[in-house]
Amino acid sequence: MYSKSICYTKLVQIYLVIGFIIFVNLFAHHFIHAIRVKRWDLRELTHAPKPLSDNKIKFLASKEFEDRDLFESTLDSILIPRSPGTDGHKKVQKFLRKIMESLEWTVEEDQFTANTPLGKRTFTNIMATLNPSHCKRVLLSCHYDSKLNREKTFVGATDSAVPCAMIIHLALVLDNYLKKSNSDTTVQLVFFDGEEAFVQWSNEDSLYGSRHLANKWSRSAYPKDMRSRCLNETQTTRELDRIELMVLLDLIGAQNPHFYSFYPNTKPLFNRIIEIEKKLNEMNLLELKSNRKKTSYFNGRQAFNYVEDDHMPFLRRNVPILHVIATPFPSVWHREADNKENLDFATIHNLLKIFRVFIAEYLHLNVDEKSV
Repeated sequence: MYSKSICYTKLVQIYLVIGFIIFVNLFAHHFIHAIRVKRWDLRELTHAPKPLSDNKIKFLASKEFEDRDLFESTLDSILIPRSPGTDGHKKVQKFLRKIMESLEWTVEEDQFTANTPLGKRTFTNIMATLNPSHCKRVLLSCHYDSKLNREKTFVGATDSAVPCAMIIHLALVLDNYLKKSNSDTTVQLVFFDGEEAFVQWSNEDSLYGSRHLANKWSRSAYPKDMRSRCLNETQTTRELDRIELMVLLDLIGAQNPHFYSFYPNTKPLFNRIIEIEKKLNEMNLLELKSNRKKTSYFNGRQAFNYVEDDHMPFLRRNVPILHVIATPFPSVWHREADNKENLDFATIHNLLKIFRVFIAEYLHLNVDEKSV
């Protein structure tokens, strides 16, 4: 009796251990790499945001910059099945080029063919730059492809139609101020292709677009006509080195998201975003649910893990990263329910207010003060 119970207990323990190991490996491999954390030689930031006055913050949070109809029409143009190679994919590409060209930004493409588990596929990264001749760039980025499912109906609202619509909206409503900026840091929007795995997430089956673009820019020389103006003798001369900061948005649009700082060198910027959210709450400029007194999207706790996403090929090349991704992931992640019906637009517009203020502060934009 005793020996049988001991054996049974040991057997249960063994199964529990095996189950736990399988869970940890799956979770770590596909989602958050909390076990095999690698330390990079993180480049320190030399640029600091310039805090805005309360009046300017109030102005940026006003309806003058909101234009919800514009945001929704932008989102609707992306919110279709758009896995690489499909008609929807081509349609979204065309929309991205057209809307950024309408602002008279310089639009470029990085098109290439790569092997996938389903055969060769053609991918197209799209880059829209305000002032290509400026020395430095802050990247606002997202991935515009959607996950391929058997029914070919997945629209990926949070993943990542909303983030793409958000960075476009930021460019649209801040365009006049960005064009008047005296900063030698310009804004570049990057729409990555091929973030999603075709079969199962791995180093080879994922991040097709970002891997290609990071490698391309790391091998491309800094424009010769800009070297004397933009570089000193100690700086390297790659196109990649023009990136002052890469901001990547992903899995945004669900209610009550939580964001964490993943990298110590950009923690001061993340802390500034926390302060902006706090200030907007104090000024009663954010939409609240009836049972909440304030929003608390951005968490000051430093994360000791990281999430595999399009920033990784750039991080490995020492580009400063601000990764804004909801963790834990939205409950609709990679499900048919990740659609417009399940988005929380109050949260989306609150985040747009926070990002408008952050961009204006980071680029030292001369925002008009008005009584609103």
